[in-house]
Amino acid sequence: MAKQNIYPIDGIRMSAVSAGIKKPGKVDVVLIEICAGASVAGVYTQNAFCAAPVVIARRHNEQNIEQQGLRYFLINTGNANAGTGESGIENALSCCAALGRDAGVDTTSVLPFSTGVIGEPLPVEKIIKVLPQALDNLSEASWSEAARGIMTTDTVPKSYSRQISIAGRKICISGISKGAGMIKPNMATMLGFIFTDLQIDRKSLHELNQAAANRSFNRITVDGDTSTNDCCMLTASGKSGLVYGELDETGQEAFGQALQEVYDELAQAIIRDGEGASKFVTVEVSQGQDENECLQIAYTIAESPLVKTALFASDPNWGRILAAVGRAGIHELDVSKIAIYLDDVCIVQNGGRSPTYTEAMGQAVMDKAEFTISIQLGRGQASAFTWTCDLSYDYVRINAEYRS
Repeated sequence: MAKQNIYPIDGIRMSAVSAGIKKPGKVDVVLIEICAGASVAGVYTQNAFCAAPVVIARRHNEQNIEQQGLRYFLINTGNANAGTGESGIENALSCCAALGRDAGVDTTSVLPFSTGVIGEPLPVEKIIKVLPQALDNLSEASWSEAARGIMTTDTVPKSYSRQISIAGRKICISGISKGAGMIKPNMATMLGFIFTDLQIDRKSLHELNQAAANRSFNRITVDGDTSTNDCCMLTASGKSGLVYGELDETGQEAFGQALQEVYDELAQAIIRDGEGASKFVTVEVSQGQDENECLQIAYTIAESPLVKTALFASDPNWGRILAAVGRAGIHELDVSKIAIYLDDVCIVQNGGRSPTYTEAMGQAVMDKAEFTISIQLGRGQASAFTWTCDLSYDYVRINAEYRS
């Protein structure tokens, strides 16, 4: 992702400090302050071993549906507080309560988020100790610091921002995300925080967040593993004075398109920064009977170790793609109708090697850093896509050394 200026969101302040959870001096606690009256919507991991902070974040968000009393996001890295049982819940609540005391808000006004090693007790005292510093450092201009503070195995901070004009007023949308491995969100991403100054009622905000996440964070996979800690939060401060529900259809569509662009860019940034990744690949499946079967095939290709290692080697071994389509489990799939493309190069036609295909043509596409694998099923009108990356030596090294 190219370096970009981030538009501050009126009513949102951030800070990033070091609590010593990770290596000494590494920023590992991020605090985000949300103005009174803002609305917040979230989607969360579907992993059955849901992390303690996700349990509390969901609970506090639901408890504040009517009051709109959510005031802080408290994020720590280096420790996931997952697989920690009831003590993990208590530790997450202790951090929320401590911040509530320091900031003068209720415990339920704080949503906790954690990312890092699973199964280790949360270092509560370290986090609580730096909360006064985090509060003192809050600033509307600390987006870069916050984006860096939520990183784990990420190699670059991830942020994106859009400003659009609606009804003669400027509306800003800005977000940060993190993630590089254990990526198949199945709802959102490892962690994603998106903000706007538009005033949006909670029901509309939830619908916007769910729709945007489904078309972005829910379409990425690095390794097919869904984290215990995934969350994607959309916050509307309302400080622009413009109300989403009062916009005409054109205004709502313009906002929705800009919001989707922010989600797309943040999601794609995760794939581009996939652990050890050197390629960004879009897998498109069309002419299916329904979207679910198209996604099923797209993910089977995108998560195949044999396909992904061929991508890393820039090897046009298209038999691996063909085999992945065939084993995706689609009922009564007629392979004689299937066509497969690398960008605009047809490699499979009517279920067999295309008569126009040459190895040199396939190699030219596979040598690119970014390209598209397209599959046409010839059985309907539905389509779907996913974004993925290759599987390299570095992926194995990074994950083998994750705790060392």
